[in-house]
Amino acid sequence: MAGTLYITGDEDADRLLNTDPLALLLGMLLDQQVPMEWAFKGPSVLRERLGGHLDAKAIAAMDPEELVAAFLEKPALHRFPGSMARRAYDLCVHLTEQYGGDAAAVWETAPDGEELFRRLRALPGFGQEKSQIFLALLAKRMGQAPPGWERFAGVFADDTPRSVADCTSPATLAQVREFKRAMKAARRDKQGRPLV
Repeated sequence: MAGTLYITGDEDADRLLNTDPLALLLGMLLDQQVPMEWAFKGPSVLRERLGGHLDAKAIAAMDPEELVAAFLEKPALHRFPGSMARRAYDLCVHLTEQYGGDAAAVWETAPDGEELFRRLRALPGFGQEKSQIFLALLAKRMGQAPPGWERFAGVFADDTPRSVADCTSPATLAQVREFKRAMKAARRDKQGRPLV
């Protein structure tokens, strides 16, 4: 995997995201209620805290509380480190049980966009919108664009810089931030729908 994602402002952290499928999935998992840069830098920090390796099977074999401790170490990996550590653990268990621990198999073996979206929705911690964004991220930044992906990614498939899937440089990251600010000011979500 060799992607074109620019998100953390840290060359090593971005390189990890662009080359390590598990790191990319974990970054997307952590991307909620914290700045995007913080969420997507988390896998790099976690890798250091786990001895220099990110491995779904190894994480799934850990005592979940050990993973919580790694998330809680200062500085914490997330605003809600305990609950996000447990979600990361559940994700790695799922990857181990369903894909032999190979995160890339989630998308590399999907025959079309519909199946890939179904697989993403089945991942612990991946709801509808997170799955749509990650599907767009795979297609736009990672060269993993199975037939029909656009239909299941929804508005995140378009050219509007609205999510992490559109971040390739400091300039595009700033455009995504501005889009989010404008939507928040207009009381709309990332898809442009009115907030209730």
